[in-house]
Amino acid sequence: MQLADVRAAAAADAATISRLLADAIRGSYHEILGEIPVHRLVSHQCALPRIRAEIEIPGGAPGWLGWLVATGEDGTIVGAAAGGVPVPGEGELYALAVAESSRRRGVGSALLGATTERMRGFGAVAQRVSLPSDTDRDPSLPFYASQGFAPLNPTRLGRPLRLP
Repeated sequence: MQLADVRAAAAADAATISRLLADAIRGSYHEILGEIPVHRLVSHQCALPRIRAEIEIPGGAPGWLGWLVATGEDGTIVGAAAGGVPVPGEGELYALAVAESSRRRGVGSALLGATTERMRGFGAVAQRVSLPSDTDRDPSLPFYASQGFAPLNPTRLGRPLRLP
């Protein structure tokens, strides 16, 4: 098992987060969604100016809790996650990506755990995530199912958050 330290993202992490997220989207969804939808997802979700601005939001925006990164023993970023509490009581996981070489080593669980704790701190009692493809075909479904998420509709999963 790989140990990952999780910390708040810094401005200098923006390019790495952008690349990591783009690689994860391309690698996971190209065959399922096709080239044009994947290109649109990457263009929208991974734009460096967007990620840089999201990291640098002073004090956070209403409902936005920011980016977290997971680093390996050598300090290299191996994963990233972003989330918020846009609706009172309901946390939303906006992004979770792990480098292919670090998958199935606890990095995603560490990022989800840290993001969940942030959400709880802002009153979240439930957590949701939207997926780019329907849940029957989405490659992230086994991970989310193992974390207690269940389908709410074909592209949305949710789970209640237990008290720590």
